[in-house]
Amino acid sequence: MNENQENKTEIDDIQNSRGYKFAAGKGVMNLPNKLTISRVVMIPFFVLFFYVQFTGHYFVALAVFIIAALTDLFDGKIARKYHLVTNLGKFLDPIADKVLVSTAFIVLLTIPSVFTQNLGSWAIIVAGCGVAIILGREIIVSGFRTVAADAGIVIAADKLGKYKTTFQDISIAVLLGGMGIAELTDNIAGVIINYIGLACFAVAIVLTLLSGINYIVKNIEVLKK
Repeated sequence: MNENQENKTEIDDIQNSRGYKFAAGKGVMNLPNKLTISRVVMIPFFVLFFYVQFTGHYFVALAVFIIAALTDLFDGKIARKYHLVTNLGKFLDPIADKVLVSTAFIVLLTIPSVFTQNLGSWAIIVAGCGVAIILGREIIVSGFRTVAADAGIVIAADKLGKYKTTFQDISIAVLLGGMGIAELTDNIAGVIINYIGLACFAVAIVLTLLSGINYIVKNIEVLKK
């Protein structure tokens, strides 16, 4: 049996499995795309629970954010495992990720104490610049990918980009956790967790810069065509 036949047999086995039938759905509305859309739908609820004042609302916002972030992990794995990659998914998935992370950082900036924790007012300025770097990187890379696509070039995500996303998500989650603890108790634990979140945020900014520069340098030929 040659390689093509083996691949066809493997695909046939996958498509005959119960998991595939459950994930495939109907048309483009397969399970990965449903998860991606659910991530977009959860963003307003994240903002709502972040601002609506009730005991533990930051923890509820944190739970919504974690669930939304996990859909990003699972939709890609399911799509690749069952060969359910669609143009709708390619379009929505990166947009959903960027809107989720961007929204989270923007609403966090509206609570300056998150970033000025015993550091002084200069910290909110640095934080604002950091968020601007994150937003700018995503816009530039998205534009870069559009130009590459027009030239018939597909640019895959690199490891730096994945590390960047991981640290962005971790920093948001830890900062939200610190806010939740600080809201419920005067224990120093909230302050310590907040500092950990700020450290992760700093790492995320550095990785964002490095991944953006690396992305452009590695694919600079796209701009020369």
